[in-house]
Amino acid sequence: MKHGLTDNVRAYLQPAFLICVLVLTVAGAGMSFAMKKLGIVLRKEPMPLKKSLDLLDEEDLSPYQVVPPKRKIENTEVLQSLGTQDYIQWVLEDTDQDVSSPVKTFLLFITYYPLPDRVPHVPEECWTGGGYQRLGSEDVTLHVSGNAGFEASVPAKYLVFGPKSSNLWQSSAQIPNVYFFKVNGDYAGGREDARLALNKNLFGRYSYFSKVEMVFNTSSIPPTKEEAVAAGQKLLSVILPILEKKHWPDWEGGNVSR
Repeated sequence: MKHGLTDNVRAYLQPAFLICVLVLTVAGAGMSFAMKKLGIVLRKEPMPLKKSLDLLDEEDLSPYQVVPPKRKIENTEVLQSLGTQDYIQWVLEDTDQDVSSPVKTFLLFITYYPLPDRVPHVPEECWTGGGYQRLGSEDVTLHVSGNAGFEASVPAKYLVFGPKSSNLWQSSAQIPNVYFFKVNGDYAGGREDARLALNKNLFGRYSYFSKVEMVFNTSSIPPTKEEAVAAGQKLLSVILPILEKKHWPDWEGGNVSR
């Protein structure tokens, strides 16, 4: 046993091995030096919100009302898996809609990551991991026209989920979902686009992303794609200017390399 250990140590002291280690070390140091000279920032710093999402003012959301209670994630493991404590999970009621409308009430779920190194928890994985199957997926564009001349075209995903196994109560259950990301000052319509936006930020000191998700699962009759997209556009015309002005970071002003 002792002899074998000595042989292993002797192998690591061979000139060829030591030269390889030296070459790799020098190459790594050279690459790091070159990136630094080019201004590439590999280790980002956290970019905090202007104001916590918890402090989003309900009074600003008219014609929407928050249906109490405001949902908080109590399960520690679920919260750790989420990867952030900057989130809101509210059921909203559109007071303009008739009580029978499939978009009268819906779930709004917004998360924020001030120092992202991945893009977790897209609905495609969360819903399928929870026992549902994806019935449809489509890229859509949400045309937003808000207060004070705010205009935006937001790429998004429209998804439909349903139970994997049907029973008497779930035979035709469908859950439409619309979501998108705000990543380093830009909008992204899915996880891959969000990752590309993060990866192209070579010279910025900071990095962040936020996910906005609307889930239409409170009505016995699900909305059509057109109804869900229209409902998403209507909500964003109200809440997106608020997020941009009061909550999400000032990307252009705050990401100057120093």
